Amino acid sequence: MKKLILACALATSMLTDDLLAGDKKALVGGRLIDGFGHRPIANSVILIDGDRIEKVGTIKTLQVPDGYEVISTEGMDVLPGLWESHAHLMLSGHSDYPYWDKAYIHKLSSEIMPATAQHLLLAGVTSTRDLGAPLEDTVSLKKRLDDGTISGPRVFASGPFLQYEVPAGTEAFRWSVKTVKEAKARVKQLADRGMEIIKLIDQDKMDLNVAQTIVDEAHKRGMKVVAHSHRPDEIRRGLEIGVDNFEHTGLTTAPEYPADIMEKLKERTAKGRVAGGPLYWTPTVEGLFNYDLTVDNPEKLDSTCWHRGLEPETIADIKASISNPGQLGYSALTPLRKPTLKKKISQLREAGLVFLVGTDSGIPMKFHCQSTWNEMAAWVHEFDIPVMDTIRSATYWPAVMMGVDKDLGTVSAGKYADIIAVEGDVLRYINLLSKVDFVMKGGTVYKKDGQPVEGNLK
Repeated sequence: MKKLILACALATSMLTDDLLAGDKKALVGGRLIDGFGHRPIANSVILIDGDRIEKVGTIKTLQVPDGYEVISTEGMDVLPGLWESHAHLMLSGHSDYPYWDKAYIHKLSSEIMPATAQHLLLAGVTSTRDLGAPLEDTVSLKKRLDDGTISGPRVFASGPFLQYEVPAGTEAFRWSVKTVKEAKARVKQLADRGMEIIKLIDQDKMDLNVAQTIVDEAHKRGMKVVAHSHRPDEIRRGLEIGVDNFEHTGLTTAPEYPADIMEKLKERTAKGRVAGGPLYWTPTVEGLFNYDLTVDNPEKLDSTCWHRGLEPETIADIKASISNPGQLGYSALTPLRKPTLKKKISQLREAGLVFLVGTDSGIPMKFHCQSTWNEMAAWVHEFDIPVMDTIRSATYWPAVMMGVDKDLGTVSAGKYADIIAVEGDVLRYINLLSKVDFVMKGGTVYKKDGQPVEGNLK
């Protein structure tokens, strides 16, 4: 059998990019970590027909039928495609938001968002939640991804933020909502244009009836509501109105979450299915925790992985903006926040919240080709979150949260063939995800042997 696999692998290495986009494939030989959280499956076989997984088994239990292109995954760990649960595809690491928002607002659809989407895909992210961008640019991106005009992950998007007051110059991607009438109209507008998510900011500043209307109208339309958690009252209000998911590890330099909030969180998590399912939290913690390390050793900022698809002048502009990483006003308080993070993460975990891997990818110095694995590594190595729990927070749980777990989140029969693989033991060395060797989305191979399959990328 091993000789057969090696022969198939040799034949596969000689295939053209077009054949790698064929209908019937078999991934053979790797250890499968399928996303369900149980013991990995050694010597796995995954049969794929078109864009779906047909069957999953092992070399002993599942024979590869004639007519299937065999792709060897010997020596590799095979996983569901990752989710990035908090991305900003309109951003690409530039440190000056007011400048970026003005200089690049007309380049989002033509340059920035197609490039950042591809950065995520080649990093092994096959699904993402894009939480904040102009509506028309977001609609355009989703349409082009769906029809194959451009390549990237499956995008579940919010379009513009909804908040009480909007800073000048951000009106394209932040919408002010101050009345119940406006709340109903804005949610309807976003739903009608295909947005799956409502993103709330400063919900504590809104009139309670307005904030509640946003959540209720979103839920009527099957949309999920995510909300900032930077201030105590944002969390209190979010719990009161029934948001689905809080974002960020907030409360700036405060040492911990207040006792009353922890009691409210525990009361909510105790309800579980009765309250519509788990309460989710996306900590976006790594960029804060590792900021001082980035300042001390900024070599990762010189990686060219984030250059792909960007114009030379754009690359130069971004580089110049982060040339002095220790002097960014955006991160001035970060060193004071770092000592509080382990306590806050521990509080949230003890309260029974379900974590999602998200990174605020795109913010200053956080590039889409690096962010997701950086977050996962920080969870495992710095915050003592078990590696299998971390993987499920980047695969299974985001699909459940978004209500698409019938199609995504695990490597199992009937799901979309969104699959990645890395050389080595990812359960021992989570940092292997820094160099994903194989990326498949919907049955099409976009990365093989660590290299982009250029014929399939658009």
